[in-house]
Amino acid sequence: VQLQASGGGLVQAGGSLRLSCVASERTFSRSALGWFRQAPGKEREFVASIGTIGGSTFYADSVLGRFTISRDNAKNTVYLQMNSLKPEDTAVYYCASRQGSSWYLTVQNDYDVWGQGTQVTVSS
Repeated sequence: VQLQASGGGLVQAGGSLRLSCVASERTFSRSALGWFRQAPGKEREFVASIGTIGGSTFYADSVLGRFTISRDNAKNTVYLQMNSLKPEDTAVYYCASRQGSSWYLTVQNDYDVWGQGTQVTVSS
C-alpha cells in the first residue's frame, strides 16, 4: 500500500491550495483517511480526517471553517481544500490511511500507512 501526496506550493496569505493524496490500495473505500502537518521545529499535528460512514469528518480547531477534507473512492483519492491560508499553516502536509476503520481518526498512531509529504508555504 502506498500513498502519494501532491498539490503543495507557495501561496500568499489569504490564498487557497488543494492537496491530493492517491492511494494504491484496493481497500481505499474501507479506510479512514487523514491529513497531518509538521512545521519546522514542531511536532507533527492532526489537521483533518474523514471516515467511511456518511462521510464523517473531524477537524483541528486551527483549521475548522477554512479547510475541507473529502474523498473520491472511485479515484482512490483524498483531498484537502485549504482556503484563507495563513502563514502559520506553513508546514509539510502528510496524508495517512487506516484500513478497516469506519470512523474518522485523530491520533497519529491509529494510522498504518503514510504518504511522503508535500510542502505548503504561506507568505505574509
